[in-house]
Amino acid sequence: MGALLAATAGAAPPDDLDARVEAVMKAHGVPGMAVSIVEGDENVVARGYGVRRLGSEEAVDAGTLFVIGSTTKAFTAAALALLVDDGRIGWDDKVIDHLPGFQMYDPWVTREITVRDLLVHRSGLGLGAGDLMFVPRTSRSRRDIVDALRHIKPASSFRDGYAYDNVLYVVAGQLIESVSGQSWEAFVRERLLLPAGMAASTTDVDDLLANPDRAQPHARIDGRIRGIGQQEVLDETAGLPQVIAPAGLLASNARDMGRWLAIQLGHGALPGSGEAGPRLFSEAAAREMWTPQVHVPIQQAPAPIAETTPQFSSYALGWGVQDYRGVKIIEHGGAVFGMQSVVVLVPSLDVGFALHINSEDGVVLKGLMYELLDHYMGLPERDWAGDFAAFKQARVDAALGALDAIAARDQASGGTGKPAAPLSVYAGRYADPWYGPIAVELAGGRLRMDFKQTPGMQGTLTHARYDTFRVDWDDASIEPAYATFALDAQGEVERITMQAVSPLADFSFDYQDLLFTPE
Repeated sequence: MGALLAATAGAAPPDDLDARVEAVMKAHGVPGMAVSIVEGDENVVARGYGVRRLGSEEAVDAGTLFVIGSTTKAFTAAALALLVDDGRIGWDDKVIDHLPGFQMYDPWVTREITVRDLLVHRSGLGLGAGDLMFVPRTSRSRRDIVDALRHIKPASSFRDGYAYDNVLYVVAGQLIESVSGQSWEAFVRERLLLPAGMAASTTDVDDLLANPDRAQPHARIDGRIRGIGQQEVLDETAGLPQVIAPAGLLASNARDMGRWLAIQLGHGALPGSGEAGPRLFSEAAAREMWTPQVHVPIQQAPAPIAETTPQFSSYALGWGVQDYRGVKIIEHGGAVFGMQSVVVLVPSLDVGFALHINSEDGVVLKGLMYELLDHYMGLPERDWAGDFAAFKQARVDAALGALDAIAARDQASGGTGKPAAPLSVYAGRYADPWYGPIAVELAGGRLRMDFKQTPGMQGTLTHARYDTFRVDWDDASIEPAYATFALDAQGEVERITMQAVSPLADFSFDYQDLLFTPE
């Protein structure tokens, strides 16, 4: 493998890159895409493809802004690294020493959790815990979300294992504000983006929406489950809550992301500056951010993508660290409201690339990611996008089959029964300790549910079976859910539990963590 790397380290981008990107986009219905490829500190590709919005002829170019989702986490880690370089915090400082009033559910964890722990998904929180506080949107402040964290019960022991979360990156953003005196948005812009030469990038949703050269989000939401059906434009104002910016709302373009890739490959040095030139962050900080902190369990990928299964997989500070065919890669993906991204670094080849799309058709990102890796590693060409599409279709078929099985079971059992009480009994005001209040109201003979701290999250309840109702939200981009009412011995509602209808619902719709009781 060493000889292979030596032979391919100077490889140029694929000759047919443009044709391949355009073909894959067309095959899978992606409206627009941005591609950055860096070799050493040279941005050899910074291009846009397709259109910013379906129905428009406005082309994506190297300056078109895309929301980069959870690849923002590396910027939040780098912002903390600057404070470490400044001597204002340490990676292993206790969070409570820098963020007064911060609490986790367990007082012992509150005392012990460190700055490092905020970034590495080992806090004991469950997958996506607390995301419904800000997904798809919220009326809460960042401080409110930090305060609510104390009510989220852990799913496992502290530092016992890996479970991806967003909420602790929101805490990290609040900690940056507490230490620096600047909001996360201002600190990242002034201390990271501008010195990095990424002036077009923005941390502010209002600035993004005011920029005419921006990609707009798209998704398939008219099918039985999200991800199938017709591509349509989403309301871009409905799913970009500023409070979660430290976890996933930075917006950038192909040119600026090329700068970011070069800085990463240069271990903090600014492009073109050399080892003795100016730096964005120290080499020690760069090394720390790439050092694995927690093991990520490996699941064998099925055919036809079995060869993507890594031999090792871990999470560092805002980055995933794993291998592909024995070669270490530093990577992170991102997905947020109609957009997806992936950022990949191959240090041994001095190569990095970033791919962004303005839709949720992730097979394109994954496919091109592995096609580029194969190219730079000198491996045979392969239609990875087609393989990932086949993998996705198998998952969709299984999910639809599961829904069909539920319907068949209900029919075979003689029906779905009737609610145990008149609909008026289910109406009332309820609250969950971490989410907060909801209201269930009876109007026109139908029940309606309103998530009070999520603007626009209202939906109609349709009887599903017994005391379980299906909630279809007025905003079709919000995942439908089942709401199950439990009655006490007096026939009054004692609690409401929920779960997503779709087996493939994004984990940020963490309905299963809610427990509503009457107020």
